[in-house]
Amino acid sequence: MPAETTTPPTYVFSRRLGLMALDAALMVLVFWLTYLLRLSNPWPLQLQQQIWLLLLLLPVGLTVLSLSGWYQGLTRYAASHSLYGLLPRTALLLLVVALLRPLFGLPAPPRSFWLFFWFLYCCAGIGVRVVLRDLLRLTLARSGKPLASWPRLEEAAASATQLPRPALVYGAGEAGSRLIDALRFDPRWKLVGVLDDDPSLWMWSRRIQGLPIASPDQLPQLIRRHGVQAVLLAIPSAGRSRRRELVNELRELGLEVLTIPSLQEIASGHVRVADLRRVAIEDLLGRDPSSPDQALLQSAVSGRAVLITGAGGSIGSELARQVLALAPSRLVLLDHSEYNLYAIERELRQQLQDAPVELTAVLADVTQQAMLERLCRREGIEVIFHAAAYKHVPLVESNLAAGLRNNILGTQAVLEAAIATGVERFTLISTDKAVRPTNAMGASKRVCELLVQEAAARQSATVCAMVRFGNVLGSSGSVVPLFREQIAAGGPVTVTHPDVIRYFMTIAEAVQLVLQASALARGGEVFLLDMGEPVAINDLARQMIELSGCTVRDDANPGGDIAIEYTGFRPGEKLYEELL
Repeated sequence: MPAETTTPPTYVFSRRLGLMALDAALMVLVFWLTYLLRLSNPWPLQLQQQIWLLLLLLPVGLTVLSLSGWYQGLTRYAASHSLYGLLPRTALLLLVVALLRPLFGLPAPPRSFWLFFWFLYCCAGIGVRVVLRDLLRLTLARSGKPLASWPRLEEAAASATQLPRPALVYGAGEAGSRLIDALRFDPRWKLVGVLDDDPSLWMWSRRIQGLPIASPDQLPQLIRRHGVQAVLLAIPSAGRSRRRELVNELRELGLEVLTIPSLQEIASGHVRVADLRRVAIEDLLGRDPSSPDQALLQSAVSGRAVLITGAGGSIGSELARQVLALAPSRLVLLDHSEYNLYAIERELRQQLQDAPVELTAVLADVTQQAMLERLCRREGIEVIFHAAAYKHVPLVESNLAAGLRNNILGTQAVLEAAIATGVERFTLISTDKAVRPTNAMGASKRVCELLVQEAAARQSATVCAMVRFGNVLGSSGSVVPLFREQIAAGGPVTVTHPDVIRYFMTIAEAVQLVLQASALARGGEVFLLDMGEPVAINDLARQMIELSGCTVRDDANPGGDIAIEYTGFRPGEKLYEELL
């Protein structure tokens, strides 16, 4: 193999030499301007006597700038924090020149020379870099070459040859300003203005980065005037209820709605403010998320040996992630699905790194009480979260023996094993379908709740409690992934009944509820989350179709893209669920 070379490509040298030549020219110009401002003479005798100082200033200045990394940054991404780095660099080069001047026997310049030169050169250097940055971005945009900082949509990006789409940014805060800066040279968008609810920003015709700030009430006029096609939401701190109102209003005007990531996503460092995406139904569904009590979360599992049954499922896997983040002494994952168990163990081991947590994966059936007792004793289990269950209503309805065995006998086996081995806390994950059940799955979970309450009543060594919640967004069997698949396939979207309603919560909320309930439990309680108002599944289907960029095909709009089809109730299904 040829020896690997460490020499940078030729274009890097050319670029740096060009920038150094530009800075040298700026130094000569600023040197002359300094004497012009000081002496009001374009060619004074004092300037002629100081030519040798300029010849010292040039090599020293370029050396200091080069060694300090001034030429290592990419001009196209130059931002204020990098440009301000010229201020201390200029001060340093002037200090070096001031120290070297007596050694070469050069005459001293006027005392004001140092301050004038520092100020003028910083202004000129930063100004030139800004102009170069914008020219380079504009050139790349016109050539169709993408900047790495441009936002990427998960959907297919518009072709660079297409005309830019007129768009408005909603939000004149820091996020809005950063979004405008990121999209200024994006060939897909033509930003025409900014919307904000704060009257102080638009009553006096104020602007942000040259774009006028307008009231949301002016949106219809802006659509007519500029042909606005999309609104880019730059309000990451807004709650779900506010987002839902905005999206509904904007969709009624026929606008596409895109949003920047949430504050948590931006803070994680995995995404940028410019990573636009379509508004997801999870951003709008239900009420604003409940904030967990961190002290309760810590007291539930920190420093303890924890067993999670059904650890490969949607709830169990998220529970495992959050438990691991709370630093238990040991985490045991149990599941009867080989692949699911492998996937969650592999994910958690990548997160472990050097954390002092012992992680064990157990492939087993939760109905085997003797095995569970041996496991609890061997691992010293102190806390059990029982998430293993069959929960898909039609499947359990058509496979009664398997469903009842896994749900009821599995819960009994884990519960008795916990009591027999002196486990401190046992928490059952239940469902709203256990309330006045009309199907086998709900009935089996109600029996599980009764088993836990009976165990709490007959002994006190193991604190037994249960958590009950509604539909979990993104979990297996949830309606949201099903609707996404149907929309991606071109429809129809199937809804059982036009009036069916359900409660919804996120997986993260569900798991936080489980952890807090475990810490609060005293024995026999049923914990549930305030789920807010239930959601009409028919409205959910319409929202998801519209958020995907399609229209609903119905009697009022026979030319729509995707139809909603009503299939009738499945065996054991209810019109509405209850939490109590």
